[in-house]
Amino acid sequence: MSKGRTDGDSWGPAASVGATATMVAASRAVASQGPDPLLDDPFADPLVRAVGLEPFIRIIDGELDFEDDALFNRKARAQQITVRTRFFDDFFTGAAADGIRQAVILASGLDTRAYRLRWPAGTVVYEIDQPQVLAFKTDTLANLGAEPTARRRAIAIDLRDDWPAALAEGGFDVARPTAWSAEGLLPYLPPEAQDRLFDNITALSAPGSRLATEHVPDPNAFSDERLARISERWQRFGFDLDAADLFYRGERKVVVDYLSSHGWEVTANPARDLYARNGFDFPEDEMAATFGELSYVAATLK
Repeated sequence: MSKGRTDGDSWGPAASVGATATMVAASRAVASQGPDPLLDDPFADPLVRAVGLEPFIRIIDGELDFEDDALFNRKARAQQITVRTRFFDDFFTGAAADGIRQAVILASGLDTRAYRLRWPAGTVVYEIDQPQVLAFKTDTLANLGAEPTARRRAIAIDLRDDWPAALAEGGFDVARPTAWSAEGLLPYLPPEAQDRLFDNITALSAPGSRLATEHVPDPNAFSDERLARISERWQRFGFDLDAADLFYRGERKVVVDYLSSHGWEVTANPARDLYARNGFDFPEDEMAATFGELSYVAATLK
């Protein structure tokens, strides 16, 4: 377990793991700017400003841009988050087009899909995250006059706790196929909690359910040395957090293999291929090479 994490730790959107969700939202806000935006997320900017972390507001306003950093400069960050966001957007819209009317966004953070995607009538979208994070997002978007485009149900609970029971109390129907997402989540879970997460998803899924997540095959992807380099980059942005204090390390199961052995039909989409599909050049530097084999995973329960 990472030295900075404890079994019962919690956070809002301005601290610890919650601040990384704000960083992701800031990237979406940047990608949504300009006359030819890469994304259309009108809620990312006001959410980040409401959190109030100065480095991220400066990034949105164009006051921070590390042009000499092949992975973290403004253009590269916008492209990276565009590849990621479009993959998960397409996953949900594709599932909805095929008749799935129940979705679960795990560790939803400042995700805005329940407000910006065009969900078919009758779709229920469950968002699961820390109570402080969900309360902040719900209140902030309500104050902006934003309304969900689906029947949104916020399930305020830590994913290390009994979230399946909380989901059931919220009206989740195990008999209906479900579209699940675990986006930017797995490194923040202990290895055994990652297994439990997928075990619970499988147990709660009717045949035909779908799952989208990420897969990093390199077991040393989050070594001390690499986490130190991530922290150095964050701190250049004025983001005063140590990655080693947030990520759980230790040997963990390979996502693609684990899902395949539990009845899922898995397709891994290498990030390099998705960059090319979106018309982007893959960033070539040491840190990009570290995670160059990352894949975005789409799976269907047989």
